[in-house]
Amino acid sequence: MAGFATKQSLLLLLLSILLLIGLSAGSFYDNFDVTWGNGRANIFESGQLLTCTLDKISGSGFQSKKEYLFGKIDMKMKLVTGNSAGTVTAYYLSSKGETWDEIDFEFLGNVTGQPYVLHTNVFTGGKGNREMQFYLWFDPTADFHTYTVLWNPLNIIFLVDGIPIRVFKNNEANGVAYPKSQPMKIYSSLWEADDWATQGGLVKTDWTNAPFSAHYRSFNDVDCCSRTSLLSWVTCNANSNSWMWTTLNSNQYGQLKWVQDDYMIYNYCTDYKRFPQGLPTECNLD
Repeated sequence: MAGFATKQSLLLLLLSILLLIGLSAGSFYDNFDVTWGNGRANIFESGQLLTCTLDKISGSGFQSKKEYLFGKIDMKMKLVTGNSAGTVTAYYLSSKGETWDEIDFEFLGNVTGQPYVLHTNVFTGGKGNREMQFYLWFDPTADFHTYTVLWNPLNIIFLVDGIPIRVFKNNEANGVAYPKSQPMKIYSSLWEADDWATQGGLVKTDWTNAPFSAHYRSFNDVDCCSRTSLLSWVTCNANSNSWMWTTLNSNQYGQLKWVQDDYMIYNYCTDYKRFPQGLPTECNLD
């Protein structure tokens, strides 16, 4: 019996260690630094939950410890509930400098009962103006949903719960700049932008609802090329690099068409008034 009890204790200890190892994977403590907000962004649950808050004095934000040059990066988010008008929850990758590259998810709050606007953009060499906006087919404040950037040498794919909503292809051969040489960090913040965020600034933030909160879980950057120091090379996961050459398959093209037909509310590639001299080059390419 004593031997059995000892083996059982060792087994329980081993399971506990494995559980701790599993919990540390994707830990916000390990992967991110809270960068601003004076205590308004906090990490809970042994590193498994991060919360950003916004009040009338300040918002808050965080950034990744690593820089990425290509990757498949997942984050589960639950957005500000109730009357979120005037608030913006930004989640994006960006490099530095005057000719920076950037890949954006921005969630524009709304009055209670009205849908969030998911705003996307791609910057290359410091130039953006590639906005596409969507409503979502679910309530993003009721539960966590996964928002993914798949960025490789062929394309940038924006996905929501694994469903592609937008693709920005590498069209360098046709003179369109593509982000491929500037490593980017991940940034996220919750901030007030009621001069433009909700119905073009017509609806202002109701501060009686503050503090506003956005929640983050289940960060995953297993499939990526990254570095932790400017002095080191960007290295890739050699055992898991199929994402590096991924493009949409036929089923995903069907999903993309469904989202863009039913939920897209703005597409810069159809805004002829904005581009009277002609649409951007990529808009006329497959």
